[in-house]
Amino acid sequence: MSIVLEFTTHTWAVMAELAPWLFLGAAVSGLLHIMLPDGFIHRQLSGRLGVLKAVALGIPMPLCSCGVIPTGIGLKQDGASNGASVGFITATPQTGVDSILVSASFLGWPFALTKVVAALVTGVASGLATDLVSPTPAEATSADGGGSCSTPKARTVRAGVDHGLDVIQSIWGWLVSGVLLSAALSTWLPADFFSGLVAVGTLTTFLIVLVGSVPLYICATASVPVAASLVHAGMPTGAAMVFLMAGPATNVATLGAVYRAFGGRSLAVYLVTIVVGSVAFGLGYEGLFGALTIGDLADHTHAIPWWGHLSAGLFALLLGWFAIDDLRGWAAKRAVESQMRSTEATAEPIVVQVGGMTCGGCSGKLQRLLQGEDDVESAMVSHADNQATVIGAISLARIHEIVEGAGFEVQG
Repeated sequence: MSIVLEFTTHTWAVMAELAPWLFLGAAVSGLLHIMLPDGFIHRQLSGRLGVLKAVALGIPMPLCSCGVIPTGIGLKQDGASNGASVGFITATPQTGVDSILVSASFLGWPFALTKVVAALVTGVASGLATDLVSPTPAEATSADGGGSCSTPKARTVRAGVDHGLDVIQSIWGWLVSGVLLSAALSTWLPADFFSGLVAVGTLTTFLIVLVGSVPLYICATASVPVAASLVHAGMPTGAAMVFLMAGPATNVATLGAVYRAFGGRSLAVYLVTIVVGSVAFGLGYEGLFGALTIGDLADHTHAIPWWGHLSAGLFALLLGWFAIDDLRGWAAKRAVESQMRSTEATAEPIVVQVGGMTCGGCSGKLQRLLQGEDDVESAMVSHADNQATVIGAISLARIHEIVEGAGFEVQG
């Protein structure tokens, strides 16, 4: 097999494993958005108790790192505090009912239950620390849970789908980066890289496993047989704890999405909590239960099912659409900037301050709606500046109507 074909195969395999969980996360985010009463998430997932509730909500959910991204960001958009959202994103991918049961089957119940405790502790710690270093701005949420990308009163399936897709679109670039890096490491990293490190010592082994697993996309359930194989190859069981905590909770896509949605301070808290927590629980488990033996490794062949291929194909199509849509947005921005510098524009630009946009998906949605109007020559919406710039014969009243109809508010 040529290196290009091998890289392509690994890329498709990562997409096939990632896409179903990503779509599940988007679906959960959409369902929460349309089913929960206005203001529910803001009321329940704010403050210190809100962090604990968010972590408790996430632990049993079967969502991996890229599946939890849209759900966690969706919680933030629906009014959850930064701490509650980051706590949810930290704890959820480490566990899940399916992962707990599979871990117990392969590595024993002490290992599985330790994973649950680790997810709870690291989730609460990262959430509380995030609220300390990066508190949620008062204007970012409101009592009615505003700030979402869909009209607050819409309770339809279409509104839920739109919300989930908006969340995925806001992070699609990071997802692509994560897929490609994971495939590259799988292609060029030697197959016996981890198992050949047993002789360097327990702590050093933990740190090497940590460095290797942090950037990879690893599913909490599907990677359990891999961890068990490493243990059977002679690696300390505590290293499997590090692998199954740090791997599912982090990867390039997750880190990039956390940075974009919550900022650098929250990302630092998130990463430090996972790194320190995984090593600490790995050492603790090795000290308490390292002498325990696990049963023979069963023959678990992890083949890509038909729905994995289908999900990967749909994911690839969505990525193409998002890329084209972002390219159109970039072209529209250039057109607006060019017309504003030109004396040939048929109308003066109309600038409207917009409130309630929480991500690039929000600004992209509003920009598409404005560009779809017959009387609009070009439109540019900036999430960073919270404003829409429109050139054309469209009236200011019509612009206000479009902004408010999309679920945002006109400011000033």
